[in-house]
Amino acid sequence: MAINPMQRKARNSFLLGMLLMLVIAGAVVALLIVQLKNYRDKELEEQRASVNIAVLNQDVKSGQVITADMLDTQTVNRNYIPENAIGDAATLDNYNLQDKEGNMVTTRYNEDDDTSELYITIDNQEHRLEQEEETGNYFITRNNEKEYIELNSVPVVAKVDMSKNTILTRELVAKADNISSDDVRKQEYNMIVLPTQIETGDYIDIRLSLPSGQDYIVVSKKEVTIPDVAGVPSEDTIWVNLSEAEIIMLNNAIVEAYRIDGAKLYANIYTDPGMQTAAITTYTPSREVAELINDNPNIIDRAKSELSSRYNANQRNNVINQAIQNNAENGDENVSSAVEEEITTTKENRKDYLDGLSAGTTSSSSTTSSSSTTSTTNTAQ
Repeated sequence: MAINPMQRKARNSFLLGMLLMLVIAGAVVALLIVQLKNYRDKELEEQRASVNIAVLNQDVKSGQVITADMLDTQTVNRNYIPENAIGDAATLDNYNLQDKEGNMVTTRYNEDDDTSELYITIDNQEHRLEQEEETGNYFITRNNEKEYIELNSVPVVAKVDMSKNTILTRELVAKADNISSDDVRKQEYNMIVLPTQIETGDYIDIRLSLPSGQDYIVVSKKEVTIPDVAGVPSEDTIWVNLSEAEIIMLNNAIVEAYRIDGAKLYANIYTDPGMQTAAITTYTPSREVAELINDNPNIIDRAKSELSSRYNANQRNNVINQAIQNNAENGDENVSSAVEEEITTTKENRKDYLDGLSAGTTSSSSTTSSSSTTSTTNTAQ
């Protein structure tokens, strides 16, 4: 049967329309597939970039202990937060303050007097957790008796006032045994005898040992940093944060160690700094140093009173004074040679450090030059 021209034209138009619809539908499907892939890629990229961070769920005052109940964990894109934000599980565990029996410690803020207090729940009973000023040990009062509590770690304290929803960073908090007052400075020493396996992050006491057998704690429980010299940890140099009073005390002990043949300043490491409280210092400064501490305006009042009362001629028993007197003939010579040796060591370490930096810069320049040469050769070819 013959098809007239009008029917043929209608059929062709229909087929053309169908083909056009199929092309459009295919384009739409392809576009949707591309968009879906882009969305999935973006979602996957965001998942890879997502990190957990610790955020305060309440306002915090400077000096306040931060416990786990004061924190929420949020998942955010790492591109939108500081690089030093706290969020890894190991770090967050520091805020899970408990006693050795696993009883949780929480913080309670008192709006009436703008203070916070620690509480611990033992046998379903809540007790206020207090700290002795003399020893730093924690205790509760139960049945009108003081009961000491051993914590699983050192409390974490806010360095500054912070508002709710603040992202915690390592610069905003500090361990309670490493809080910096206004007069704390980082000091470098290279005349202290170090343990063989001391590492950055260890806590030490610095002690003065006399040839007569007496041994004194000069500075207690300080976190150590081992500086790198020419890319490797220094063999004899440490950095510690000390208050003005501690600097003066240690300087006095250094001079006395120099003046006494056979005396030495040495460091020993805490085996479990999280559980062990700071040792009580037993070294007593000379009268001249005690007077200097009293006259120094940079030392906080509490340090002045504690160090002033610490000096007592009977406590000192003239052991150190007698040792100095016995070595008076060679004392000045010992001081002079030791100071010269200390200065020489410092200069050598500094030279090695600068040489290491210079070598790194030279290596980098050589690599860049080599890359440029290769690029030029390839281009020429």
